[in-house]
Amino acid sequence: MLLLRTALLTLLLVPGTPGQRRKKPPLPLVPIDKIQPQANFDLHQFSGTWLLVAVASKCNHLLESSHRLEATLMQVAVSGPALAVDTFRKLDGICWQIKQKYEPTQLQGRYHLQGRRRRSSGVEVVVGDTDYHQYAILYYQRDQQFSIKLYARSFPVSDDILSKYEQHVTDATLSDDFTFYFPTYGFCNSSHDFQILDDHAAL
Repeated sequence: MLLLRTALLTLLLVPGTPGQRRKKPPLPLVPIDKIQPQANFDLHQFSGTWLLVAVASKCNHLLESSHRLEATLMQVAVSGPALAVDTFRKLDGICWQIKQKYEPTQLQGRYHLQGRRRRSSGVEVVVGDTDYHQYAILYYQRDQQFSIKLYARSFPVSDDILSKYEQHVTDATLSDDFTFYFPTYGFCNSSHDFQILDDHAAL
């Protein structure tokens, strides 16, 4: 069970970077401090259900296991100034619910997810772009580990939204080689108590 939980959190936060694959060193990723959050970000409009469309990340696990990606659903609720986030996804055929709380920072639209270990710096989360009704583009960074996720309220996703996301990926000096698209069917939306993982349990 512990191994399943560890693997699940690895999939959720997409850490890690692959070895060099080009003769010339790649351009450095744009640090999350350079990412401007959505102007006048509105927590209440952002709340509700989001479906994971794609993740751009130099993640070893994604590179090696992209053929095993599972449909992922995120439910967001307002919890004071924070965002309570429940993520539902399958691991080895079992539906899991990952409970997290995104704490606000001094910058509107930017949040901090406390790490599970005391020495962990946690994860910085920026809502980079959203129209609240169709799509949301979120940036995540833990230390030097960086990813960009595209969420949608429903499928199919329009070409305009996909193009907008691809531009965000390009601007961060990532590429199509590191962009992974998730299934559009087979979502979990409930789990039993023993399949609920509180991401703050080990703090």
